Amino acid sequence: MDYGDLRIDYESHSNVRELLDCLVFALEGISLEFEKWDTRHVKGPGLYVAVVTGPTVAEFADPMGNNQWPVGRCRTVCDGLDDFYETARDVARTRDGAVVVSVDDVIQRQMVRFRDLKSDHSGPRNAEIADYEDWMGARHMSALDTSARPNVVSTLTLSEETGRVTVFQRGTFETYTRAELGGDWNARTGQ
Repeated sequence: MDYGDLRIDYESHSNVRELLDCLVFALEGISLEFEKWDTRHVKGPGLYVAVVTGPTVAEFADPMGNNQWPVGRCRTVCDGLDDFYETARDVARTRDGAVVVSVDDVIQRQMVRFRDLKSDHSGPRNAEIADYEDWMGARHMSALDTSARPNVVSTLTLSEETGRVTVFQRGTFETYTRAELGGDWNARTGQ
């Protein structure tokens, strides 16, 4: 049976688009705020976020031990964007793993490690995934693979090496170097 007509198109849903915009805004701000990207042996803040549908990611993710999002401090992204930004900035410097956010803007406490799509038999069959780029580290490769899963709307990364922000959807990606972040309002682009 074809359920295509009954599928909810989260990728174009206005509330989900707003959620993704809030996430990009926060990741770009964290990148632009950090001033030591060019300092040798210094890593900046790094973050990996997955926006998902459904009640659980247990089928394709494992808990990252004690790495947890402080839900007592911040439980949503867009409702209180300033709180999210401050919390995400701290998490990006002190914790590892992916932050899971549901399409209704609620952040899961437990941070996770997503299983490799190629070795995980619960993933989509014959998924079209863009080739890995030379700049991609493990976080970015995982985000690219994870974005191809059926109940993942999007994954986003902030590179701890360069400050690059990347948005992954359905096995493809758009990436922005630090000089490209923020568009016209980025004073560092020298306009």
